[in-house]
Amino acid sequence: MKLLKVLIRPILLEEISKELRHHGVCCMTVYHGEGTGKYIDPTKEHGSLDFPAMHAEVVKIEIATHDEDAEKVADIIQKRASTGSEGDGIIFISTIEEAVRIKDGTRGSDVLI
Repeated sequence: MKLLKVLIRPILLEEISKELRHHGVCCMTVYHGEGTGKYIDPTKEHGSLDFPAMHAEVVKIEIATHDEDAEKVADIIQKRASTGSEGDGIIFISTIEEAVRIKDGTRGSDVLI
């Protein structure tokens, strides 16, 4: 199993989630946050009241997939999230060593069913 951690522009979340659902990717977790990196939002001189050092709003999406689906999901996201500008985001793909469904104790990739 693979875990995709995706940082994108908030305005693109709906379009990306629709495209993922269109391709059979149903399940994801979404977080709203702020961050800083090479890209700094030129419209902000400082961060928010909650995070005074942060300079860019981001959405983080986490998606667990079967190994063979990870690249397809990453390609869909990359194509939909790219504006060609700094701050478009990044996709991290890592291996999930184990998964356990809390409800019934099911383990491994069967939790993705």
